[in-house]
Amino acid sequence: MISLQIFIQILLNGILFGSMYGIAALGLSIIFGTMRIIFIAQGTMIIFFAYLCYWINTLLKIDPYISLSIILPISMLFGYVIYKSIFREAALMENKNISLLLAVGIMYLAENLMLLLWSPNPRFITTQYSSVVLEIRGINISITQFLAFCIAFGAAVFSFWFLKNTFIGIAVRAASEDVEATRLMGVDPDKVNAVTFSLGVGLTGAAGVAFATVYSFDPGYGFVFAIKSLIALTLGGLGNIYGALLGGIVLGVVESFASFFVGSGWTEAISYGVFLLVLIFRPRGLFNVS
Repeated sequence: MISLQIFIQILLNGILFGSMYGIAALGLSIIFGTMRIIFIAQGTMIIFFAYLCYWINTLLKIDPYISLSIILPISMLFGYVIYKSIFREAALMENKNISLLLAVGIMYLAENLMLLLWSPNPRFITTQYSSVVLEIRGINISITQFLAFCIAFGAAVFSFWFLKNTFIGIAVRAASEDVEATRLMGVDPDKVNAVTFSLGVGLTGAAGVAFATVYSFDPGYGFVFAIKSLIALTLGGLGNIYGALLGGIVLGVVESFASFFVGSGWTEAISYGVFLLVLIFRPRGLFNVS
């Protein structure tokens, strides 16, 4: 038996770490929900923007959270360019296998580009508050992990508000339900897809900043992150905005408890085991009630 204090600490660590998976799954959910494309390069994009955050912090001495105001527009513009130049034709095709192959190509291209630019050596952003820990009744909370969680939660709230309360957001939701009906209503699916992809990749910019301030990273970690975000997306339910964030948190909690009770060597196996069980018994996701 473990004490309640240790149990809460493990749970909290899992929630904070799982928010990283959640924000990655959030971008995947938005892109898949509208375009039916599994953008597997999402994880690599997160690491790419983590390196960009590191670069801005190292060369320009700009605080990583302030650099978020620079990285967000860049990542959204990057998503727009990728869609227009690579995914525009593939997104309108019935066969989505081409889009998946394109995403895999982008993933490996970005990974090798990062190797050339920054080498395979792990990087980590250190700030004056990196070692600051808040203690509440014996429970330790890293300030950087808490700020990363706030970014993930804020991204989920903004995405939900955008899709529910803006004309473009409503068009995105309508296109995810029925593209042909949306076209008949005078909405251009190409513009909807461009906005969706920009928003989805824009979230990788926010996730990159959050990740760079909490953990060390290297170019190869993007693929691992992509797989974990896919698992989080499946746990939360495809197309479910808050479900994507909650799916990431569930995955983080599972890994946190598995690492404590069984050992870090079994963490991956247990995570994939939970993933398979959910696919078998709850294929629509843990938080998808429809």
